[in-house]
Amino acid sequence: MTYLIREANAQDFARLADIEKAAAILFSEVGLPEIAEHDPTDLDFIEAAARAGVVLIAVLDGAPAGFLLAAPLDLHTHIYELSVHPAHGRKGLGRQLVEAVCDWAEKKGDQAVTLSTFRDIAWNGPFYASCGFEEIARHEWTPALLLAHYREEGAGLPMERRCFMRKNLH
Repeated sequence: MTYLIREANAQDFARLADIEKAAAILFSEVGLPEIAEHDPTDLDFIEAAARAGVVLIAVLDGAPAGFLLAAPLDLHTHIYELSVHPAHGRKGLGRQLVEAVCDWAEKKGDQAVTLSTFRDIAWNGPFYASCGFEEIARHEWTPALLLAHYREEGAGLPMERRCFMRKNLH
């Protein structure tokens, strides 16, 4: 299977929620049913990410299979969401999307790509580590990362399982 990875357009945005909802169901299998039940990313945020950064979509035979939302946070590109429909999982699509956003960030001159994730879920922390990301020690957090941490905490995420990660591009 060959996926086409391209920048999403406004017509694609409404189709992303179905992918995110399908992918979120996997969190029930690792003891996080509240994430599976959470509303998908709202259209306003997707549009804002597209204006300030990039929304990448992976398409197979004209149908969306996965997507990635990234936009600036501090001086880096930050991955806000990566979702792959389970029907397309475990085929390297998530890695292709991560590589595509890293290439995009490097071309625009960013020094690094950051993200927030669960450190102990196979398709989260260990997956990103296999893509070259490293956990950011708390004493290295910027004010923006600290605010993101507070937002996640306020949303009720289990913070002992969360971490920020960074991949240096140069």
